[in-house]
Amino acid sequence: MSDRSSTQAKTLAIANQKGGVGKTTTAINLATALALQGRRVLLVDLDPQGNASTGLGLDRRRRGVGTYTMLLDGIAPATLAQSTGITGLDVISAEPDLAGAEVELVSMDRREYRLRDSLEAADGYDHILIDCPPSLTLLTLNGLVAAGSVLVPLQCEFFALEGISQLVHTIELVKQSLNPGLALQGIVLTMFDRRNNLSDLIAADARSFFGASVYDTMIPRNIRVSEAPSHGKPVLTYDKSSAGALAYVQLAAEMLARQSGVVA
Repeated sequence: MSDRSSTQAKTLAIANQKGGVGKTTTAINLATALALQGRRVLLVDLDPQGNASTGLGLDRRRRGVGTYTMLLDGIAPATLAQSTGITGLDVISAEPDLAGAEVELVSMDRREYRLRDSLEAADGYDHILIDCPPSLTLLTLNGLVAAGSVLVPLQCEFFALEGISQLVHTIELVKQSLNPGLALQGIVLTMFDRRNNLSDLIAADARSFFGASVYDTMIPRNIRVSEAPSHGKPVLTYDKSSAGALAYVQLAAEMLARQSGVVA
């Protein structure tokens, strides 16, 4: 499913093959920020670690069926989506069996299109966000094929830029061979620390290399953002006045502006 029609949900894959860059935190809080603005949002937890589900308060013992079942059995999203307690935000959680889905998908028909085919039936949403695994696997490939665009969180640390070119290359290959409508929505700098000169250097390097693809909004390193998942809450409901929460509200606004063509 992609942005092929104005009546369809805008589907965004959030991906980076490097772990620990704020990918899931961005997925959770961007989805929440959009929902709090009155949008209908579905978050698809495609990461076998299931951290997006945990961060939205879904205890592992009560998740039931989720993305594994959707991928392998083609079950409609409406059957699997669960309320998060945040008005307008639903989630399809990651099941423990999702870790083994890679092996099972290999021999299946349309293995790269399983998620896309299922999400075609996801009615009633303005936005679908896909939290991809921190690796370039068949699960991530399903996320990229299902998406209309990709958002890449980039941590403001030394090794952050290494490997991002590989992901951008992968996005281009997917666009050429599997999903012609796929676009790089943007790169968002995460864990930015104004007290650290290295953060400024990484931000400058990213903007020099990727230009306008890098969002103006930067997500600061913020203790409230780190604390929120342990309470099963996005930072926007854990501490809405914190610097991290305000940054994600700003990120959502900038993303909507870019999607509407206000930002070049």
